[in-house]
Amino acid sequence: MSLRVRGIVVFIAIAFGGVWPYLFFARLVMGWSLVNPLVQLPVAFMPAIGAFVVRRWVTGEGFADAGLRLRVRESWRYWILAWVAPLVVTALTLACAIVAGWWQPDLTPAGGPSGILFLLLLQVVLMPVYMGEEFGWTSFLWPRLVPGRPRLSMAATGFVWAVWHYPLAFLGYAEFDDHTVSMVLWTVMFMLFEVMLCWLYARTRSVWITSLAHAGNNIVMGLLTEQLLTGDGQVNQWQILICGNVALALVCLPLLRSTVFTPAAGLHPSPAAYAAPREHLTRPNG
Repeated sequence: MSLRVRGIVVFIAIAFGGVWPYLFFARLVMGWSLVNPLVQLPVAFMPAIGAFVVRRWVTGEGFADAGLRLRVRESWRYWILAWVAPLVVTALTLACAIVAGWWQPDLTPAGGPSGILFLLLLQVVLMPVYMGEEFGWTSFLWPRLVPGRPRLSMAATGFVWAVWHYPLAFLGYAEFDDHTVSMVLWTVMFMLFEVMLCWLYARTRSVWITSLAHAGNNIVMGLLTEQLLTGDGQVNQWQILICGNVALALVCLPLLRSTVFTPAAGLHPSPAAYAAPREHLTRPNG
C-alpha cells in the first residue's frame, strides 16, 4: 500500500469511524437532538482530526501545504466572494421556486432584511467551526484522492463528503419524505457545492476562505431556504433540493472550466510524488 493510499485509508477510517457510531449513539441511545450545535461539535471537527493525524504521524508530510494562512491581503476579493456567494445561491434557489410556481415571495418568515443581515454576520462568527470539515475534505482529501486529476478527485471528494452525512438523513436532522429521491438530490448538492469550495481553495490556498463559504451554505442558504420555503407547507423537501441544485449548478458548473483545475496548477501532484521519502512530501504553501 502506497503512502498516499495509507494516509487516505486512515483519514477515512477516522472521519467515518469517529462520526457514524457517535451519531447513532447520540440519537438512539442518549436521545440527543442532532440539531443541537453542542451535539454537532464532535462531528464538525472529526475530519480535521483525521487530517492532522495523517499529516503528523502517517505520511509525515506536515502542514506547509495545509492552507492554514488567512491570506486576507492578497485574497480579500475571494473573502468577499466566499461571504456573499451562498446568499447569491439562495437568491437563485428562491427564484427557481418562484418560476416553478412553488413559492410566493415573502421574506417575513426570515425576519426581513435585518434577519438576513443577522445570518450573514453569524456566518462569519461560525466560520471557525466549519474549518473542521474543510481542513479534512478540501485541504487534505481533494488533492490526494485522485492525484493528477483535479476534477475527478473533486467529484469523488464531494461524493465521499455526501456519504459521510448520510446518517443525518435517518436520525432526525434532515427531514426527507422520500429517501430514494431526496438522497440522490442531496448527494448531487454536496458534489456541486464542493466545486465552489475547491475553486476557492485552489485560488487562495486558504482553508479559512472555504470555511467561510461552507458556513454560508449551512447558515445562510440552509436556514433561509428552510425558513422561507417550508412555511405553511408551500414547498416540499425534494422541491427545495431541486431548486438548490439548479442554483448551485448555475454558479458552480462554469467554475469547472477554470485553469486552477489542471495538474499544472500545482495542487495535484502525480501519484509518483507520493513515492518519495516523507521529508520530501511537504510542498510550499504558495
